[in-house]
Amino acid sequence: MTAARPEEIAGEAEALSRDYRLSAVREWKAETGGIAIGFMPIYVPRELLHAQGALPVGLMGGGEDLEIIRGDAYYQSYICHIPRSTIELGLNGSLDCLDGVLFPAICDVIRNLSGIWKMQFPTKLVRYLDVPQDFDPEVGGSFYRRELVELSEQIVEHGGKPLLPDALAASIALYNENRRVIAEVYELRRQQPWKVPTHEVYSVMRAGLVLPVEKHTPMVRAYLEAARGCAERKPLDQARVVVTGSFCEQPPIGLIKTLERAGCYIVDDDYVQVHRFIEGDIRTDGDPLENLVRAFLDQAIASPTRYVELGNKGQALVDRVKKNAAEGVLFCAASFCDPALLDQPMAVKAVDKAGIPWTAFKYSENGGQFQVIREQAGTFADSIKLWSEA
Repeated sequence: MTAARPEEIAGEAEALSRDYRLSAVREWKAETGGIAIGFMPIYVPRELLHAQGALPVGLMGGGEDLEIIRGDAYYQSYICHIPRSTIELGLNGSLDCLDGVLFPAICDVIRNLSGIWKMQFPTKLVRYLDVPQDFDPEVGGSFYRRELVELSEQIVEHGGKPLLPDALAASIALYNENRRVIAEVYELRRQQPWKVPTHEVYSVMRAGLVLPVEKHTPMVRAYLEAARGCAERKPLDQARVVVTGSFCEQPPIGLIKTLERAGCYIVDDDYVQVHRFIEGDIRTDGDPLENLVRAFLDQAIASPTRYVELGNKGQALVDRVKKNAAEGVLFCAASFCDPALLDQPMAVKAVDKAGIPWTAFKYSENGGQFQVIREQAGTFADSIKLWSEA
C-alpha cells in the first residue's frame, strides 16, 4: 500500500476541522459511551478531562463556512467574531453532542459568553475556568488546584468518572507523547519550512480538537513522516516570519495560504495554541494533580492571557524570532481582540528595540477577501529579502 502524502493527511484533517456538527465526536460518544466537553481555544487541562472519561473538544467558531443568523443578536458589532459564531453553532444544534463547555479565562467577551451559554443551556456543564495570574505555588497554585478539584466534581455530576490518580497520570503520559510529536513537526518546519507548509500543519492541529488524543498522535506522526519523505518539495527564496496575535479567534485557512503565497515561510505562530501552551513534558511521578498545577505555573508559554511583568513584555516574541531564525514578524490579530491588540504596542516596542522588521494587519474568522493582506505581506517579504541581501 502506498503511504499517504502529507497533503492527503492534511486534507483529511481539514475535513474534520470544518465539520461543525462534530460528526467525529458523535461517533466517539456512540462507540465509547463517554461524555464530550467543549472548550474555548486557548488552554484547558485536557489531561483531567481525559482521565475522567471525557473527550476534550476544542471550539474554534464557525470560520467562513457559517452564516450568522441569531448569533449577532447577542453581541455588539464592536467585538470579535468568535462568540457570535460559537453561540450560533449552539443555537442551531451543531453542538448538541457536547455535555458541557468550559470557558477559560481569555477576556471579558468569553466571560460573558459563558453566562449566555449557562442561560441558553441550563442542563449542561458550563464553567468559566479561572486560571491564576500569581505563579507562587502557595498562592496561584493553591487557587488553581481548588479550581481543578471543583471542575472534576462537576464532571462527575454530568456523567464523567471520578478523578483517580493513576488515570490522571496515564492521561498526562498520553498528552506528553502528543506534545512531543507535535514539537517534532514544528521543529521540522523551523528547519525546512518548504516541507511543512503552515496551512497543512494548521489543519492537522485543528483535527486534534475533535479527535481523541489516541487517534490524533498517530495522525501527527503519519503527517510528520510523510512530510520528511516528500522529496519533491524544494526550498524557495521566501522570507522567514513569525506570525503572532492569532491565539484565540482563528484566521481562515485561506488567509494562511495567502501569506504563504505572498512569499512568507511561517516558521512560528500561535495558531491552535492549546497543543503547545505547556512546554515540555508534565511530570508523571508523584501527585499527578499537583503536577498539572505546577505545569501551568512553570511551563506555560507567554500569552496575552497570562500575566507577564511589564519590563518583560515582548521578550518572549523576540526570543521566538531568534530561535526560529526568522527575518520579520507579522502581527496578525482578530479585529477587536482586546488581549492581542493591547499587548501589540508593547511587543512592537520589543521587536523595534531588537531591530526586527514587522508589519501588522487584522482579520475576522469569516473573512474571505485577502488581496490587500496579500499585497501588504508580499511587499513586506520582498523588503526583507532586499534588506537581507544588502
